[in-house]
Amino acid sequence: MPKVFKYHPPPIPSAGVYYFTSDAGVDYEVRFGRKQGNILAVNIVFGVLNDEYDGEEYVLTNKGEFYSVMATLQVIIADFQRKNQSVHTYEFSGEPRDESESLDMPTKRTTLYLKYSKKIFPISDWKHTMSGNKVSIERL
Repeated sequence: MPKVFKYHPPPIPSAGVYYFTSDAGVDYEVRFGRKQGNILAVNIVFGVLNDEYDGEEYVLTNKGEFYSVMATLQVIIADFQRKNQSVHTYEFSGEPRDESESLDMPTKRTTLYLKYSKKIFPISDWKHTMSGNKVSIERL
């Protein structure tokens, strides 16, 4: 079972910004941004904060901690859900790694995140839809 890193929730649950640091010293931020025009829908943005990655929050760190990072992300999303039960839609997308990748097609990262999303948001209770490089998850 992967390790779950200690995370820091926001002081106000609806603020929706969590932080954690991996054992390799990589600092992460997980943001739940309310969608404009629909406060019951959020966009999940997850990325690296360390300066050594030149401000590229979607960088591949290659520190061998992928499963622990994803396990921590699962726990953070569950915490946000518990504290914000009225949210009925979540969206996320993986960023293209280079200019040759089309925004109309899912990246490998988005496809991987979609697989994990089905663990976090069970298909018995949530509908998962992929459109291009964006995944929407709606409560049934």
